[in-house]
Amino acid sequence: MSRIFLDTNVILDLLGERVPFYDAIAKVVTLADQKKITLVVSPLSFTTIDYVLSKYETSDSVLKKLRMFKILCEVCAVDEETIEKGLNSEFSDFEDAVQYFTALQANCSIIITRNGIDFKNSTLPVMSAEEYLSSIA
Repeated sequence: MSRIFLDTNVILDLLGERVPFYDAIAKVVTLADQKKITLVVSPLSFTTIDYVLSKYETSDSVLKKLRMFKILCEVCAVDEETIEKGLNSEFSDFEDAVQYFTALQANCSIIITRNGIDFKNSTLPVMSAEEYLSSIA
């Protein structure tokens, strides 16, 4: 089964129901619900999403969404090695570097993001949710 790493921005699209990005990422998550793929997420995404969505929704609402989302994904580890690699990488953005090395460490085969340019140094394929869905059609 494919292990697909979700970047924070596409999870925000899903949980924040951000138009026009919501439909595609919802279809990707449905594949995980159907046990056709495994979604992998960094623990850092959970804290970032809580911070961002809590500006627009109640904390209870955000936590409920995060709990429901957690059922559909695997949370991978961020450890000292991941941070060290991120700090010493060629990535221009540290958070993206940590996301990338987390995906590698978790044996993911693809990164789904809306900011593909941020992962230009990736050895993994990097796609939007729409591109991923087209690639498996």
